[in-house]
Amino acid sequence: MSAPEARTATASRTAPLRVGLIGYGLAGSVFHAPLIAATDGLRLDTVSTRSPERQAQARAEHPQVRTVATAEEVLARAADGALDLIVLASPNKTHVPLATAALEAGTAVVVDKPLAATAAEAERLAALADHRGLLLSVFQNRRWDNDFRTVRQLLADGALGDVQRFESRFERWRPQPKGGWRESGDPTELGGLLYDLGSHLVDQALALFGPALSVYAETDIRRPGAEADDDTFLALTHAGGVRSHLWVSATAAQLGPRFRVLGSRAGYVKYGLDPQEAALRAGLRPGTEGEADAWGVEPESCWGRLGAGESPLTGGGSPVPTLPGDYPAYYAGVAHALRSGGEPPVSAREVARSLRVLEAARRSAETGASVTPT
Repeated sequence: MSAPEARTATASRTAPLRVGLIGYGLAGSVFHAPLIAATDGLRLDTVSTRSPERQAQARAEHPQVRTVATAEEVLARAADGALDLIVLASPNKTHVPLATAALEAGTAVVVDKPLAATAAEAERLAALADHRGLLLSVFQNRRWDNDFRTVRQLLADGALGDVQRFESRFERWRPQPKGGWRESGDPTELGGLLYDLGSHLVDQALALFGPALSVYAETDIRRPGAEADDDTFLALTHAGGVRSHLWVSATAAQLGPRFRVLGSRAGYVKYGLDPQEAALRAGLRPGTEGEADAWGVEPESCWGRLGAGESPLTGGGSPVPTLPGDYPAYYAGVAHALRSGGEPPVSAREVARSLRVLEAARRSAETGASVTPT
């Protein structure tokens, strides 16, 4: 069977595509499982987690799901033809080996970010997926944040003129480390904010303004007892001349604007976070009664402001209605790509470009000099 034939082998099926989810921690239980369950054409079939408590949670939240203890059991079901898609919501260090195993088992794969530690690893996975004629996508859900969608629309409309500087932040006030692999100093764990929230900021900047020619970064460990970077800054110079300034921090006692985009005609400033994560954490689900029309919508009091020469903090500029956030669009795109053989909503090679920037940021932080991504 040729690669295109293999990739579209599921296109004629009318039954929902069967999904195996590896990992049922925060990413698996809050993001992936609810969004998979809410997507027409997908069915959450199997969840793997070693924790009996999380297995019970998965069955309570998704009564028809099968629970198993190990990733190997999910891979075995895939090899037997019982699954159409494997989703990896497991610790970062497992992404490359599990994605490789899933592709070699003949199954399409979605991987939570970061896909890999290096661009070279991401490219090898992309090449394997192409060779096997299988979909490989990365869950960069922040492309469907309400504020990012609004910035994209403002750029498309020309409301800002020529953008000169793009400022983007994910800042939190968490003065005490929570522990766990996400904050581990072990390089194999890929912990720290650069590869966590930083991967979202870099992905968004490249999606808006194209390749980065140079990267400068400062990474610090601020909190007593912390092992991985918890206060990081990146400056990107894009090929088109835009400069992106990106902040990720767990130690911000006062939070800056989520976006500040400055152009030759006007600027846009937006505070606050997209409401979808908070809604998912609270147990709300897209597509359910009362949420179908309101999903991702924020109140007018949270809208950003567009203007020139005035401060948005004192009412300057005009309010801009924020487009609704749309995380469900990611898995809808995955389902469509699996049925049609088309491109996934986020490709592995797109993510490889972001990983080159993150690798350059690490080198810059070590040397104190700007670095060209390679």
